[in-house]
Amino acid sequence: MTFVQIIDCKTSRVDDLNRLMDQWVEQTEGRRTAVHSIVGKDRSDASHVVEIVEFPSYDVAMRNSQLPETDRIFREMVALCDEMPTFTDLDVVRDEALYKANVRRFFELISTSDEELPPLDEVFAEGYHDHDPTNPQDAYGMDALRREAEMWRGAFDFAFTIEDQLADGDRVCTRWTWNGTHVGDFMGIQPTGQKVSMTGTVIHRFRDDGKAVEGWWQYDLLGLMGQLGAVEA
Repeated sequence: MTFVQIIDCKTSRVDDLNRLMDQWVEQTEGRRTAVHSIVGKDRSDASHVVEIVEFPSYDVAMRNSQLPETDRIFREMVALCDEMPTFTDLDVVRDEALYKANVRRFFELISTSDEELPPLDEVFAEGYHDHDPTNPQDAYGMDALRREAEMWRGAFDFAFTIEDQLADGDRVCTRWTWNGTHVGDFMGIQPTGQKVSMTGTVIHRFRDDGKAVEGWWQYDLLGLMGQLGAVEA
């Protein structure tokens, strides 16, 4: 279970505290067990600083606390604070990355077996910009996105399997596997009934309201064409 420690302190020496954290990161490289750290400053009280540190588990966090550098940095941090810092230890019971959930929702929508394509505006912004190296020009807007989705849906009965997802800031990278049956015209290739598969990745960029505004695709189209007999496998 993911473990999070919240360190709450009061200090007038925020810059010195940041430099101290930089030292800890440098000196524990390759041995520390923390996977994520956030330092925040209270907008209503500049001397109120909160650090949030994430670990894979409580036991792993305890190994981190036993590093000699961690103990030394802690004592120096206390010296920088106006009063003794407080610690809150939390076992994470829910961790939902909402941008990642929106990408999963997109794959669900375009994989549906309904004849009519469901609305995509719950996931994408109206001016969405799509980069696809297999298209001669980038696609802009919801209409272009719908046409692209309908072209694939008309040619294949398919479903996506999400293999991995990584989120960083406003971007989500998804590695996927696509499995389908060739049931309609695809790039001039008449339906073969062939079962086909393809792998790829897509990076989506999101705006503040959680809607995707840009996407970058990479996938094995050449391998797909080989499975359809259009090129030599």
